[in-house]
This record gives sequence, structure tokens and C-alpha cells, in this order.
Amino acid sequence: MLTAIVLIDADVSLIPEVASKVAAIPGVAEVFSVTGDIDIIAMVRVEEHDDLAQVISDKIGKVEGVIGMTTYLAFQTFSQSDLDEAFHIGLD
Repeated sequence: MLTAIVLIDADVSLIPEVASKVAAIPGVAEVFSVTGDIDIIAMVRVEEHDDLAQVISDKIGKVEGVIGMTTYLAFQTFSQSDLDEAFHIGLD
């Protein structure tokens, strides 16, 4: 599974609409409206590299109200739930 973190600059008057439209795109796992230098963060999770271009450039980038994007590709995921699964030996 490939994960991309997409930072989205949006038209301020359309942030809720942009977030909703982005969240409805297949391959987008989560969408956050945030404070700071950007308006929206989208977590994209896909199976193939080619799917990244389709979801990010062809879909998210064409949502009305998206002004700009910066994309980061994740190499590794570190989360407590992942660590718990890795070390679980089946004892309850």
C-alpha cells in the first residue's frame, strides 16, 4: 500500500466543499481541515504508483476551489497500532 500526504491550498470560501469533494474520491482515505499555512490535508492510500497520479493530479487537482497542492510520499508508517500488530503473538 502506498501512502501520500497531500497538502491542499483551497479557496477560503470553498474549504468545506473542497474537503467534501476530495473525501469522496476513491483512494482518499482521510481528509482534514486544518489551521496553519495550508487549508486541507488529504491522506491518499493506493495500491500502485500509477494510481497516485490518477488520484492526486487527475482528481484532487481538478476539484473546483483547489488552488495548489504539495504532495509527500511516505516511505514507512510508524503507528502504535502497527507496532501492536507486529508484536502480537496471539496470547490474550
